Amino acid sequence: MVKALGFDFGTTNSVLAVAAGETTHSMRFDSLAGSTDAMRTALSFMKDAKLGAQALKVEAGQAAIRAFIDNPGDCRFLQSIKTFAASPLFQGTQVFAKRHSFEDLMRVFLTKLRDYAGDGWADQYSRIVVGRPVHFAGSSPDPALALERYGAALSEFGFPEVHYVYEPVAAAFYFAQNLKQDATVLVADFGGGTTDYSLIRFETKAGRLTATPIGHSGVGIAGDHFDFRIIDNVVSPLIGKGSLFKSFDKLLEVPSNYYANFGRWNQLSIFKTLKDFTDLKKLVRQSLEPEKLEAFVDLIEHDEGYPLYNAISATKMQLSKEDETEFYFAPLGEMSRRTVRRSDFEGWIAPELARIEGALDDVLQSTATAPETIDKVFLTGGTSFVPAVRGIFERRFDADRIESGGELLSIAHGLALIGEHEDIAHWTANAA
Repeated sequence: MVKALGFDFGTTNSVLAVAAGETTHSMRFDSLAGSTDAMRTALSFMKDAKLGAQALKVEAGQAAIRAFIDNPGDCRFLQSIKTFAASPLFQGTQVFAKRHSFEDLMRVFLTKLRDYAGDGWADQYSRIVVGRPVHFAGSSPDPALALERYGAALSEFGFPEVHYVYEPVAAAFYFAQNLKQDATVLVADFGGGTTDYSLIRFETKAGRLTATPIGHSGVGIAGDHFDFRIIDNVVSPLIGKGSLFKSFDKLLEVPSNYYANFGRWNQLSIFKTLKDFTDLKKLVRQSLEPEKLEAFVDLIEHDEGYPLYNAISATKMQLSKEDETEFYFAPLGEMSRRTVRRSDFEGWIAPELARIEGALDDVLQSTATAPETIDKVFLTGGTSFVPAVRGIFERRFDADRIESGGELLSIAHGLALIGEHEDIAHWTANAA
């Protein structure tokens, strides 16, 4: 019987890995969008007369994206749902008049993964090991609430044991399988919503790999925040940020909170249902530049968030390779065409870079670890390709000590491997 299942529930992508002894493999998912071993953390809901008046057709991952693109206006699309986990302010969202809590959304997502896995999902697992960030994303996150919600969502799947392990610890464990000698390893895990560090000492004793956690740190900042900076500086001014509207005999600036909702992908998926959006539409008539707010409203009403997400991600990726690139988003027309320079981008993300580097200082200082005593630095996650992020580590560590890889798979496979250990309690972070 398969024993352990590793679940990397990510902000952007999610992966399930199965362990049997010392080997692991990624679970494959077959949906209407094809076969894959990593699923975009997204859900779509649509009414379907064939299922009855109250039933909804639900898809996850790439199939959810396909449903959303093929059925604009008829499909309720949610992504980055993990960023709601630790928020006491998030009590649920309406999906076709039915309220869904975070627990509901996570449960639905994992159910779809189980359905897509088919026979690849074994009848029984003795334990599931779930990754958790060192610090959850969001404003004033409550980690105890997040783990409570995770537990409630997972409770219906019948796992005899549920364990939580810090995501960078799992990535370190996966990475350590290839170590040729004892080493002190620093893992920096850059997810969509959080940056997490884990410092671990790996040693081989009697032919068996052992590990001693030394320290952890993290911050609720990562790739999504970099995307937001591009939105805020390139797109938001085109759709009314900084513009004025007339209120009686006063000129006031359009509230900036509208653009915070728009720029953060987890908020964008529910923005259409909020009072803020209703208020925004009322401002069009009072605006001194109504065409900009009209463009904003059109983007929301025509569900252009996902295409914009792709355009922003492509721009960020290109800036990791080139000194400058052209941004263009067809729904906004020629006015959106703009050259974006890496130097400008690095200036925009300077506050986030400072906090990412501050969290690195925290783990080194709290463990009294000098950079020269660290044997290997393992960078994982897409944001590790951003030159300014990589530069943080190149300034402190020799290039031959820095490695990267397994951006999508390392955490899930590390979780599954940890799940095979009898001393699993040594690895868990079940408490907040």
